[in-house]
Amino acid sequence: MSLPKRDGVHGRYYLIHKPDTDSEVLEQADQCIQDVLDGTAEENHSGYPVVVRNQNGTPFLPSQLLERYLSKLPLKGFPYEEAVVFCDALRRLAGWKEIDHTLGQYIEHQVQERYFEVGEKENYFSAYPPCTVWPELRPEDVDEDLLRFACYVAVCYTVYGASYDSLTTEHILGLVSQLRPDMVKQLKTAGSGKLPKDIQRRKTEHFTASANDAFATIRITARDSTEECYGEILDYLCAVLEQEEFPRSYSVEFRGPEKIYLPIPGLPKKGVNQLFACAVQHPNLHPAMERYARLAMREFEWYQNLADEACAMPGTFAVFALGLEGPQWCSLVCDYLDLCDDEHSSLQEKFIHAFFKKCGFTVQTFPVLIHGVQSMQGMKPAKEFRTLIANEESLNALLEIKGHLEDYLPEENCQDKGSQDFLWQDVLWGVWGQAAQDGGGKVIKAAPAELREQYQKIFQ
Repeated sequence: MSLPKRDGVHGRYYLIHKPDTDSEVLEQADQCIQDVLDGTAEENHSGYPVVVRNQNGTPFLPSQLLERYLSKLPLKGFPYEEAVVFCDALRRLAGWKEIDHTLGQYIEHQVQERYFEVGEKENYFSAYPPCTVWPELRPEDVDEDLLRFACYVAVCYTVYGASYDSLTTEHILGLVSQLRPDMVKQLKTAGSGKLPKDIQRRKTEHFTASANDAFATIRITARDSTEECYGEILDYLCAVLEQEEFPRSYSVEFRGPEKIYLPIPGLPKKGVNQLFACAVQHPNLHPAMERYARLAMREFEWYQNLADEACAMPGTFAVFALGLEGPQWCSLVCDYLDLCDDEHSSLQEKFIHAFFKKCGFTVQTFPVLIHGVQSMQGMKPAKEFRTLIANEESLNALLEIKGHLEDYLPEENCQDKGSQDFLWQDVLWGVWGQAAQDGGGKVIKAAPAELREQYQKIFQ
């Protein structure tokens, strides 16, 4: 098939024009939509602009794929379940920011403009104009599943968007509440209703909790600080995450009587930090903490109540708490680091600093550093690192790592000398920082005479 010349920036993607898009382009777009649903489409992670490619490699903008998909859906008998499946798949593939505007425009055109009389904004600072239901609108003209889809979009703005996107959530839910107030009330109190009752709400003598899948929130209040209390809470968290309907990005809001936090400077002092700082004090609960962490850890998913430089993958605080218990948890820590989003996540740097200050540089702990420098861009060392590593055992352990760098690289390029050299430079930077440049001359010169040979082997 010979497609027409690509439109767009530097010809990197095809544009879908209305109404004169070439039929072959539309065929490829429809194939791309199906591939998104089948899980076989690909996107150019970290590229700009973000494009989605079908199995033939034909690239499209995610927003245009979504617009085409939605344009073909009937407004009467709206296929709510199917639409949510596609939107979720596209969001996971390309990211929420690539589709949020298109979804907002769809709700504006198909719900707001069809069912409401739109007034004028009260002032310049108003985010949205006042909307009142058309007087002549009949109940049978309103499609219930289209309103359910509007609720889905509203919740997505809160769950995946920026903090200010909650204004969009309020606006859309405000529209729906004028037509079906019971729908919005149910959403806020019980979520989608898909979760089992004992997951939606749980109450024991030790704690109370609730989970709302629509707003991706878990709220927990501990009544005491006993091992039994935290054991029940961990069991509950795992039970929530075992529900397929519960979002993989979510918030954990925790309150408890014991106000302690993990001993890692710079970590946000949020309830989820407090929860695992308390739970880790009970060694019998460590296996349950690991179970939660492994259920929670998902690449490109986030704790929704942590933002900006504090953003963290679910499971983060459980992993950090266990990691500080000693090298026996290095395997879990390394698995966690391998899943971290190296473009957006850097909270692990604070953990790595605390970890090595406590455990030192040994054969058992060095893998944490190797995986750590690959989990973020430009990891900075703690100033104590160069002192902590200045001993024969630690330097020999680092030299042992140098001889097996292929073990820490993806299979497809583990034997590539350039990849190994690049990783090694990251490791050296992760220990000595800027002093590792220019062959580590400053580090070697400052080294004790009895260790200088080992330093020279490390930097050669």
